[in-house]
Amino acid sequence: MRSPLHGWTGLSKPQRTELYLRWSLYLMALFVLPSVLISAGSVAGQPENIPAVRISLLIGLAVTLVLLRAYRVALDHYLGRPADHLLWTGLSVGLAVAGSWTVLLFGPSHGSAENPGGLPFTLFVTSSLLLFSHGQVCVALTPRWAAAVGLGMLASVLPAAALAGIDTASTAGYLTGLTIGMAFLGASCRSFAWLTSIVWELDAAREAQSRLAVAEERLRFSRDLHDVMGRNLTTIALKSELAVQLARRGRAEAADQMAEVQKIAQESQREVRDVIRGYRTADLHAEAIGARAVLRSADVACEIDLGEHADELPPPVQSVFGWVIREATTNVLRHSEAGRCLIRLRTEDGRAVLELENDGVPEIPFPSQGSGTGLRGLRERLAAHDGELTVAPAGAGVFRMLATVPLPC
Repeated sequence: MRSPLHGWTGLSKPQRTELYLRWSLYLMALFVLPSVLISAGSVAGQPENIPAVRISLLIGLAVTLVLLRAYRVALDHYLGRPADHLLWTGLSVGLAVAGSWTVLLFGPSHGSAENPGGLPFTLFVTSSLLLFSHGQVCVALTPRWAAAVGLGMLASVLPAAALAGIDTASTAGYLTGLTIGMAFLGASCRSFAWLTSIVWELDAAREAQSRLAVAEERLRFSRDLHDVMGRNLTTIALKSELAVQLARRGRAEAADQMAEVQKIAQESQREVRDVIRGYRTADLHAEAIGARAVLRSADVACEIDLGEHADELPPPVQSVFGWVIREATTNVLRHSEAGRCLIRLRTEDGRAVLELENDGVPEIPFPSQGSGTGLRGLRERLAAHDGELTVAPAGAGVFRMLATVPLPC
């Protein structure tokens, strides 16, 4: 059986944020029943209050169960997910108003000398029912509709307060305090939902940024290929057409034109290979600068130290280290929630050592254990230069990788 901590570490940052804020909203529903229990303790000593306390506890339990579902559905609706929020909003509001009427009409006698705690008990219980129910309304509906529903809830309990014989001063103070509480709690619940949606929007923007970076690279490659091949292919087409016309006329110059076509085609083939080679070759400095830019755009602080002798390394070693940086950057973005990243190059014992380290690694064995496809590809590239790739021990939540290549004597 998986532990709760293991499940928590397996969630992404937006999922963790949503879970935290979702349970913050659920607490609003769970506060109803404790509020009723606390207030019941002040009047439970009077035998005549026992039936009213029991009714209040049943109402509080029912409202709590409905609100748990209503808050969940309301947040799903706010996040744009399918949810029957109107049904559960209407049910929670109706149950809260009906429960308030029941407590007001059948609660302990108000303000009598034999039962001085009756009025505070009644007002506190009804306030809890209406207050936490309105918090769910503020998440499920727009602010304008939430305010209208809140005013309707306040107006609906006025007749019950009058029938219960509560004096005007107590009723006015009760409604004033309840109005302020509704406004404050409603704004808090709405802000929880808003923060959740903002986190998901930022995550979607980060995904879109990654896709745009890939699309931009494809456009760059296609643009380079077009620049290389466009002019040459146009020249080949024109010279071929000219050679056809000359051949039909029996002119000897047709062979010269076709020789030029052959020469241009060979030159084009060479230029295409150069473009592809440049695309497939990873330059150490270019990859380091690109990694810093990409990571900083993802709010990851990147420190790069290539030392003073990076340019003195053999070109094949620089190229393979460039590939290591490229793959490591991909892993940081895809498999971690890093806040910092370190890339350091040094030489020791006749070997060039590229060290890469980042935090924010989950406790699940992703590529941090060296089993990823990308890391296997890096091992193959390093092995071609008698190098190796190792995952060094690091602290909790930290991934540290070392790529080493022997230097020529």
